[in-house]
Amino acid sequence: MKRAKDYLSEAEIVCPRINPSQGIERHQSGNSVFIDVRDSSEIMSTGTIKGALRIPRGFIEFAADDETDFHHKMLNKQSDIVLVCGAGGMAALSGKTLVDMGYESVSNVGGIGEWIAAGGPTES
Repeated sequence: MKRAKDYLSEAEIVCPRINPSQGIERHQSGNSVFIDVRDSSEIMSTGTIKGALRIPRGFIEFAADDETDFHHKMLNKQSDIVLVCGAGGMAALSGKTLVDMGYESVSNVGGIGEWIAAGGPTES
């Protein structure tokens, strides 16, 4: 029987964690798509990465699938995607889902608090 830690361990293998400094460099390059996978109430209380798409973890499959009416036009399988959440776990799990769906470059920048502490650009 699998436990939450098993799912998280599997996710961390296919969706590597990058540190906030690496994430900030990618953000500055303008070549990455940032996604905050938290729900809107959490984002309202802390803000998010400047320019990040706001796609909750429970909706990521629909937004990522180009055969659904809910596909987000900013998502394509060749994009460099960087995910953020509250602490890193939901971002890792969402990342594994994207990799399973054929996305080629997905990483996890961890929690929004780490991003803010590192001086990463934010918005409300």
